[in-house]
Amino acid sequence: MTFKYGKKDKLKSKKHIEQLFNEGKAVTVYPLRLIYLETEFSDGSLLKTGVSVSKRLHKTAVARNSLKRLLREAYRLNKPVYFNNSSTPYAFMILYLSKDGTTFDELNGKMKLLFKKFLDKTSKNEKTAP
Repeated sequence: MTFKYGKKDKLKSKKHIEQLFNEGKAVTVYPLRLIYLETEFSDGSLLKTGVSVSKRLHKTAVARNSLKRLLREAYRLNKPVYFNNSSTPYAFMILYLSKDGTTFDELNGKMKLLFKKFLDKTSKNEKTAP
């Protein structure tokens, strides 16, 4: 897996996003929440990810876009480290929950904790499944 976050890695399908919010499970490491759902993609990709920052908490587009750029960059850098051996396709939505801004270093650290928590949770579910 490479350090890319290209077009095929982005979650854009309204159907998948709606299904993700209706049926997905969540993991939270404040100020981030990862909503995930095991699903199949028509293009055969393993991970599709979207990022979201609340308009209610961050009024200006400049603030929202800045946080979304930081989220995408932190995801892009950590994806190969945590999901290199993954063979299960997942849809992800990463939400930024805090009203305050942040730095890239803080966000990157929280992203690593979020992915560790996700992998712990999904590996336990795989072990308990018959």
